[in-house]
Amino acid sequence: MQRRKFDAKTKSAIVLEGLKGRSVADICNEYQISQTQYYKWRDQFLSNAPLAFEVGQATKREARIDAENKKLKRLVGELTYELKKSE
Repeated sequence: MQRRKFDAKTKSAIVLEGLKGRSVADICNEYQISQTQYYKWRDQFLSNAPLAFEVGQATKREARIDAENKKLKRLVGELTYELKKSE
């Protein structure tokens, strides 16, 4: 029997159905997964839930890091130019 692979979007949709109140047994029968698998996905989903609210913070941090990288690359370029110029 070949294993099925569910993508993250499908897994989250399945878990959300259960969190909205639908019977876990019905969900598992429909998607042909075990209840153990459902509960593993649910636990993983819930443990990562706080990350959903950190998107804005991560974006700001990435923008700051990108700006710093550009500044450092410019400085390295200027220093390299100065070294080549003095040779």
